[in-house]
Amino acid sequence: MRLEYFEMIDRVVRFDREGKRIEVRSTVPMESPVFEGHFPDHPLVPGVLLTETMAQASGYLVLGLVDFAHMPFLVGVDKARFRSFVPPGTVLDIEASLEHEGSGYAVTKARIRAEGKAVCDAELRFKTLPFPATLDARMRDQARRIGLLESA
Repeated sequence: MRLEYFEMIDRVVRFDREGKRIEVRSTVPMESPVFEGHFPDHPLVPGVLLTETMAQASGYLVLGLVDFAHMPFLVGVDKARFRSFVPPGTVLDIEASLEHEGSGYAVTKARIRAEGKAVCDAELRFKTLPFPATLDARMRDQARRIGLLESA
């Protein structure tokens, strides 16, 4: 996980095409410029970055299911709940499942756990558009790096 570059996912643990689910893992870095302001002398991962982590897991799920034919863009976050704080060094287990896909939209449910305990969960909505040519190679490289393409 590289917070300042919005690279939230370290690796795909499991991609279940039939079950329309993905499990990924990330480890919060011990140091990051993000922690300098959130909060000085008491570093915690901001909730917005936890939401981004769930969105990226969901986005990779959609990408894997549609074989990179469409790019999911986050357009909504519903029912978000933050249940505990996340300090540096925490290993995060993220799960996302596809609830609905069609008509240019996808809806997922995602959650993050740490040491088996709930951290946060949300319902996420995506607009799916034709894959932008300028992002195709970069997204495929990133998906390969985290193990999605091998899993898919």
